[in-house]
Amino acid sequence: MTTKIIPYKSEYKNQFISLNKAWLEEYFFVEPHDMEVFENIEDVILKPGGEIFFCLVDNEVAGTVAMQKVNDTTFELAKLAVDKKFQGKKLSSLLMDACIAFAKEKKATKIMLVSSTKLDTALNLYRKYNFIETPLDETDYHRADIQMELHL
Repeated sequence: MTTKIIPYKSEYKNQFISLNKAWLEEYFFVEPHDMEVFENIEDVILKPGGEIFFCLVDNEVAGTVAMQKVNDTTFELAKLAVDKKFQGKKLSSLLMDACIAFAKEKKATKIMLVSSTKLDTALNLYRKYNFIETPLDETDYHRADIQMELHL
């Protein structure tokens, strides 16, 4: 099994959308803001200075995550998803490592995220990486009921 993390390639855009829709529909529902992001990936995530990473296993997209630039010192970790058939293989840790390295390379001092307390596996991952809970800011997502930050 050959595993690698690569930055955004437009040929994988549909996998980014389908992987994220899968977990959203399993636990919640696809919200209007999700659709806005999916329909405008380049404008919302990439052009402002963010990045999308893909985890490839034997050249198949197994997972993805986005880093959205909030400001010059902060990135938001968003849209982390791993295909069900690849879950439990620590691929989300590889994606997290890529996000942290990216933020450090961009001289960010903080990574923040919003999530849901329903997502135990995700929250455990974030805590493993030393994200700490902070007061929830106003968000576009109805499902978000927890905010976390990692100071770099």
